[in-house]
Amino acid sequence: MRKLAYVAALLAASPALATGLKIEVAGEGANGVIMIDLLEEVAPKHVEQIASLAAEGQYDGVAFHRVIEGFMAQTGDVVNGKVEGGNMAMAGTGGSDRGDLVAEFSEIPYERGIVGMARSADPNSANSQFFIMFTEYPSLNGQYTVVGRVTEGLDVLDKIKLGKGRNGAVIGAPDYMKSVTVTE
Repeated sequence: MRKLAYVAALLAASPALATGLKIEVAGEGANGVIMIDLLEEVAPKHVEQIASLAAEGQYDGVAFHRVIEGFMAQTGDVVNGKVEGGNMAMAGTGGSDRGDLVAEFSEIPYERGIVGMARSADPNSANSQFFIMFTEYPSLNGQYTVVGRVTEGLDVLDKIKLGKGRNGAVIGAPDYMKSVTVTE
């Protein structure tokens, strides 16, 4: 009961927090919409950063640069990952002009449709990149910040162009986030 009161107080104190994202995906493989419920009560700082970047249009035109079959699709490099004007050879190495975030780990398991924050070996290095799970992957549990879950568009997720090799780098024209808007 105390946790519920805490979450209610947190939400009341932060009415500007987004509740979701609408991602319009385009490209050779996937075309359609993915709706994500952002879990601001689980990772408020990460959700705030993602929602701010989306509201500013920074995710528009950003590629799914790393897509591994049976694992996940990664996107969100707003520095290098733009399909027009970016540096696709460097996609996945950038973040944003905002600072990195301290991890907000939770007990939510990584399963199909969960959205997590990408990071380097440093747990406190998440910035703008995120990934969407194709399936469950227990080894990620408690190791990466969970920020949301797909509520619509898993069929679109399944059609995102797959990458090649162990690291899942997408070769040629990647599928991308044509537009990302914040939902309330």
